[in-house]
Amino acid sequence: MDEIFIKDLLVRGIIGINDWEREKPQDIIINITIFADLTQAGNTDDISYSVNYRTIAKKAQVQAENAERFTVEALAADIADLCLEEPGVIKVRVKVEKPNAVRFARSVGVEVERSRK
Repeated sequence: MDEIFIKDLLVRGIIGINDWEREKPQDIIINITIFADLTQAGNTDDISYSVNYRTIAKKAQVQAENAERFTVEALAADIADLCLEEPGVIKVRVKVEKPNAVRFARSVGVEVERSRK
């Protein structure tokens, strides 16, 4: 299975359970790995046989900016679901991080993996 990845997509959104986290948008870093069969796209050089990573990045950005989720788990699940709606996506791995959320750590976050049912 082939992979398309979106690395370190930086967005700003409301996320967290504490009152102060709900007051203003904070940085969120999103990494997405999309699993698909890209054989035909590679053989034909025709984008219509691939997965449009720009579309997925934009959907992830809009979701993160507008969802106002309490947990990174929920946001990661939302983004995974959006990815699986795209034609050709077989499986997806989504990692959502909150930079500087814990003292002395660069970031904290979760990674989820979902497949088509």
